Formats: sequence, C-alpha cells, structure tokens
Amino acid sequence: AAEWRHGYFANISYMDAQLGKVLDALEREGLTKNTIITFVGDHGYHIGEHTLWGKTSEFELDARVPMFISTPGMKTAGQKTGALAEVVDLFPTLVDLCALPEAPGLDGLSLAPVLRDANASVKPAAFTQHPRPAYYDREPDKMPKAMGVSVRTASVRYTEWRDWKTGEVTARELYDHRTEAHELKNAADDPALASQRAEAEALLRKQFPKQPH
Repeated sequence: AAEWRHGYFANISYMDAQLGKVLDALEREGLTKNTIITFVGDHGYHIGEHTLWGKTSEFELDARVPMFISTPGMKTAGQKTGALAEVVDLFPTLVDLCALPEAPGLDGLSLAPVLRDANASVKPAAFTQHPRPAYYDREPDKMPKAMGVSVRTASVRYTEWRDWKTGEVTARELYDHRTEAHELKNAADDPALASQRAEAEALLRKQFPKQPH
C-alpha cells in the first residue's frame, strides 16, 4: 500500500512539473493575456480509503475531480469556490468566456458567473453513475448486477443502487458532508436527515428515472 501511494503522489508531482513548463512557455511567449487555461481530471481516485483502490465506486473520492479555470485579467484568481460543478460544464464555460454562439443541446452550464464571484452558484447538484461490479466483464454473464446513481448537493451525497434488470432500488447510501466528509457513516435511514434525503432523492430521480437497463 505504501508503494502504491508513493507512486500516486510521485505521479502528481511529475504532472505538476509538466504543467509548470506549459505555463512558463505561455508566459515566455507573451500569450497569457489572451489565453484561457483549464485543468481538469476525468475522475477521482482511492488509494486505500474504504479499502478501495482506483476509481470504481460512487464515493466522493472517485466522483470529485480537480478543476481549475484561469482567464486573462481574472479578478478572482487563486480563490476557491464551494459551488457545485460537473465536467460537462467545461465546454459551455469556454463557449461563454470566448463569446462564441451558444451551442444547442448541451447538458452542462456555464461556470462564468462563479469565475466572476466565488460565492455564486449555477446548479443545485452534481451527478455520477457507476455499475457494480465495476469490472462486470469478468462476470459469467458479462453484465453488471446493479447500476449506482449518485447525486451530490451542497450538504449531502445520496446514492441508489438499482438492480440492473429490473431498475428496482436494492440499497441506499446517504452521507452528510456538513459533519462527515469522509463518508464513513451511512445515514440513509437517519430521520434527522429526512428533508435532505427527500431533496436529493427528487433530484436523482429527475436525472436518472427508475428503469431497467
């Protein structure tokens, strides 16, 4: 485990150095005044948390990705935001920042309001989904047993595991990120979180209607 973690952190350090080379080149060539810089990962990663390795769950550590956007003359440079965002928001954001015609039919939203004000927000939730088992091609029938669909609101992460063939919910998970960011205590049946669960469940059902696969 220590060797795997060492390799993971070494990978991050190496990537950081390469990004630095790109930024230095932009500065050297005088291109920073008219260049939008974005950095985003396609998934998170477990390095032993929840006894998991890699990117095969609906937990926050797998769903959350790094996302940096830098624009010329940015007044909020270096600020973090608590606004929810999804990778599908990146293209609409670039279209907006470059003053290009809006493309129809996009799933994402422009994050430009958040770039202007770190306290702003453009969406109430972010969604992910992942089958179980993750490597279902190794199953005898080559099919998943269940599909996991998950919603992250400002306060909680709510996940439903649905039977692959029937679409029926077989298990639920709810984690209160206001008090328990590591997602170690499943509070799906906690009456104190009933309103948060109802809100998250409504958002999830709208995004992922219950149906067999």
